[in-house]
Amino acid sequence: MSALANRAFVKMNGLGNEIVVVDMRSDSGAIGADEARAAASPEGAPYDQLMALYPPRKPGTESLVRIFNSDGSAAGACGNGMRCVASLIATETGRDRLAFEVDGRVLETWKNPDGTFTVDMGAPRFAWNEIPLAEEFRDTRAIELQIGPIDKPVLHSPSVVSMGNPHAIFWVEDVNAYDLARLGPMLEHHPIFPQRANITLCAVKSREHIVIRTWERGAGLTKACGSAACAAAVAAARLKRTGRKVRVSLPGGDLLIEWRERDDHVLMTGPVEFEFEGRFDPALFAKAG
Repeated sequence: MSALANRAFVKMNGLGNEIVVVDMRSDSGAIGADEARAAASPEGAPYDQLMALYPPRKPGTESLVRIFNSDGSAAGACGNGMRCVASLIATETGRDRLAFEVDGRVLETWKNPDGTFTVDMGAPRFAWNEIPLAEEFRDTRAIELQIGPIDKPVLHSPSVVSMGNPHAIFWVEDVNAYDLARLGPMLEHHPIFPQRANITLCAVKSREHIVIRTWERGAGLTKACGSAACAAAVAAARLKRTGRKVRVSLPGGDLLIEWRERDDHVLMTGPVEFEFEGRFDPALFAKAG
């Protein structure tokens, strides 16, 4: 039987980034890609990311968190989802400061006096083979990649960075001037990205403010992508276009991102919203086969 059959879930969102959380800590089972896809179907609980909580493996952590995109693929990071998880476990435990294991890393979270949550997303990675890219680029602040005619490319020279998942950031004047639903899949699957990539359009409005739209790897267009906000903020600071603290405006709202100087960790602060609770119908996964 599927690990998700008859499993209770919590539907939440972070700035419109659709999140489903399932608690697998007491009777854990492996979730397959087909099950994750079935759970995201219209008959299930449509989501951008599924956050599955498993028993902790590392001392001092609340749980191991496995993340699935709506297409069933695994994700290495989801900042908005981690805020949702932190909110649930803070309510459960009564503690505002928590730590979780995600893809081998320990991420710390805390609740702020205004009710928002901060996630320490760790340090970004810039080496071509850590992002990863299919070929070597010594300077990942701008790589040779373009889409459109050679003499008049539509998008070109993105900054690339890993925030636990690969990101490409294209610098534009207006993030709404491009058909990201068409361009996003082409770039996500470009051969330069062996593990695919999150594709972000970024407009720098001031030293303290950037605006982004993201085509999310494995999920498509989304109202908000927390790791993309972190990646864009870091990339803008690397290029000296902004400082290390910025407000990032996404279609779903704003996040505050700080690329902390003392340890290079990226702190993401934003709200969470509870939507509803439910339980997955076992028939959903029988159809998935």
